[in-house]
Amino acid sequence: MPRVCVIGSANLDYTVALPRLPRVGETVSAGTLLINRGGKGANQAVAARRLGAEVRMIGCVGDDEAGEDMRRGLAAEGIGVDGLATVPGVATGTALIFVDREGRNMIGVAPGANHHLTVEMARGGEDAIGWAQVAVCQLEVPVPVVRWALETARRRGVTTLLNPAPVQELSDELLGLVDYLTPNEGEVAALTGIEVQDLDSGRRAATRLCERGVGTVVITLGEQGALVCDAGSAVHFEAFPVTAVDTTGAGDAFNGGLAVGLAAGGSLEQVIPLASAAAALKCTRRGAQAALPDRADVERFLQALRDR
Repeated sequence: MPRVCVIGSANLDYTVALPRLPRVGETVSAGTLLINRGGKGANQAVAARRLGAEVRMIGCVGDDEAGEDMRRGLAAEGIGVDGLATVPGVATGTALIFVDREGRNMIGVAPGANHHLTVEMARGGEDAIGWAQVAVCQLEVPVPVVRWALETARRRGVTTLLNPAPVQELSDELLGLVDYLTPNEGEVAALTGIEVQDLDSGRRAATRLCERGVGTVVITLGEQGALVCDAGSAVHFEAFPVTAVDTTGAGDAFNGGLAVGLAAGGSLEQVIPLASAAAALKCTRRGAQAALPDRADVERFLQALRDR
């Protein structure tokens, strides 16, 4: 079994499906509510687990009902939660999500316990990083924790994957610890100052990140697929066409799939289609964590495409 350790966030998601997204100051009614477990870290952990990896998670929840539910839910998926700390007197992270009929979303997050995770608290999960073949981080927990996790993984010979979301300024020292960086178009523009409008601008942006120390850059382009670049090459992978109803968590499905494929020793030519298929299937279902596909779903989807 591939082994993945995820260091990241856990949130309770309140998702409202609306006819369209509201403008500033506007109320849009006729919505439906879905309450679901979420958070980029927990989503990526569940995605990797459902796609066939053994997974352990390092993170932080509050001492509230949502935190207990998160812990139980991750454990029920078969994810190791010994590294999931509980902070007294603090609420578990919460996300408020609007989704329109085309699957586009707007998200606001109250980080809660996620921002209370410290290096000292995370250090108790160091053995989980050393046990893994791939360590996965995002930016919904404090950057010092992310840097510690990447440094620990590098020291233990573990492949590192950073999903730089929500995007913020990152030092060259931190980027130099990243084997695989997975920004979307907006995130890569924020990190490089280059707007990705086509494959050429995407290559230039990825090259800039490689010059700052990243090993391989995987730019996720939504319906336009993914652009994979390292210091010497750039390859574009087409997306799988689906009718999207909710794109929430699609990037997490992609990152989970990427982590599983890398941990299994696959080449990027093998791994990117797995990750892209997981993301595409997620877009056909409402919600985040509960809507993530499993390995059988992805294999049936890919087989159906081959049979056409």
